[in-house]
Amino acid sequence: MQHRFIAAVFLGITLLANPAGATPPRITFTELYARIGVLGTTFSEQILKLKGQRVTLRGFIAPPLKAEANFFVLTRTPVSVCPFCSSDADWPADIAVVYLKNAGSLAPGGHPVEVTGTLEIGSRIDKETGFVSLVRLTQAEWREM
Repeated sequence: MQHRFIAAVFLGITLLANPAGATPPRITFTELYARIGVLGTTFSEQILKLKGQRVTLRGFIAPPLKAEANFFVLTRTPVSVCPFCSSDADWPADIAVVYLKNAGSLAPGGHPVEVTGTLEIGSRIDKETGFVSLVRLTQAEWREM
């Protein structure tokens, strides 16, 4: 009996912390990392706390890596270069890879968008393209701003 009460209280606290239909927290590119440098990259405390949760991030769609890629790259500022067509110096360090919930047509690169998805962090290589990402939004939806 007591275990059921504790479980009910825990469930109630969880629902209060993340009520259904609640607006996901908005993060910014400046909040992703505590440090980016030659000695490595460190995620910010805020981003570590939000790992696995739905969040919203605003940015710009970068030019596609290839026409049939199952993701797009979100950047802080508009980018006009392809990461495979230019040097590392031209590609921003703070990017997020967006895997859409429902594949569909995207706005052309350079357009401002707002993306909501589940935050994943840590190094991951896309199996189809070989693209390496540190920050991803999965099961994402986007809207043009």
